[in-house]
Amino acid sequence: MSEVPSYQDILKAAERISGYAHKTPVLQSSFFNQISGADIYFKCENFQKIGAFKFRGAFNAISKLSKDEGKRGIITHSSGNHAQAVALASKINGYKATIVMPKNAPKVKINAVHDYGAEIVFCETTIESRQATTDQIISETGATFIHPFNNADVIAGQGTSAKELLEEIPDLDLIIAPIGGGGLISGTTIMAKSKNPEIDVVGAEPELADDAFRSFQAGSIQPVLRTDSIADGLRTSLGDLTFQIIQDKLDDIITVSEENIIREMRRVWERMKIIIEPSSAVPISALLKSKENFSGKKIGVILTGGNVDVGNLPWKTD
Repeated sequence: MSEVPSYQDILKAAERISGYAHKTPVLQSSFFNQISGADIYFKCENFQKIGAFKFRGAFNAISKLSKDEGKRGIITHSSGNHAQAVALASKINGYKATIVMPKNAPKVKINAVHDYGAEIVFCETTIESRQATTDQIISETGATFIHPFNNADVIAGQGTSAKELLEEIPDLDLIIAPIGGGGLISGTTIMAKSKNPEIDVVGAEPELADDAFRSFQAGSIQPVLRTDSIADGLRTSLGDLTFQIIQDKLDDIITVSEENIIREMRRVWERMKIIIEPSSAVPISALLKSKENFSGKKIGVILTGGNVDVGNLPWKTD
């Protein structure tokens, strides 16, 4: 396991990605303020390159590689957003990328990875299949592996989103973000607690993919039991590095139902006029589920991405 990234690592990552990653906007919604009783600031990573925060971490990690590591090729496994991020970051740096993707990855994300010039190798939908397929390709090619979340440079890159948010809105009481593998929440927590030890950081997770919640409660990494949550970006399990950071620094994890995820996703589309994917709706659902605990507070919510198959929306369109 690599060392836990520091506040200084996040600051250096911010310098490294400057000019390549977008500084994404922070938006407010009178509708969500009213129904939550809180003052909410949405950090819109759906406007980031490749449509998700993942570009930050992938670009930071790939930009730090030696030329020799890069020339051997880059490989990762991902259901979508990290796949696109590695594909684009590799292209910018002049490296070949191979992406191992599960067969049930959203078509919009598969198409984007292909468009960024990466080679796609499909695998079964289990985490074990992802890793086994990736390991086989590494043994054959010597490609450099960029882990989707259990990588200190990736985590530091993801922490730059919270850095920007806190520079714009420095007096937040709380930041809430979704948890998949834990890279974003780890970088967010390191950044936020370094800037203000009194700030709370809360993770949000689907009930159908609640391994981080169970791990947080048990004090040890618990397995993923299901992979059928609509929040496809949150179906993976924690790594040892992200688990350590979550255990040491995170304040709480809230789980939410599929019904509420879909409801808040649709309400963001309708009320805020922006496209978010299901994973982005998870922290909003968590905030509203526990709104009595957050009433009157100034809250940052990280909207992680906006890559949606608009031909397969989770609500009726007639």
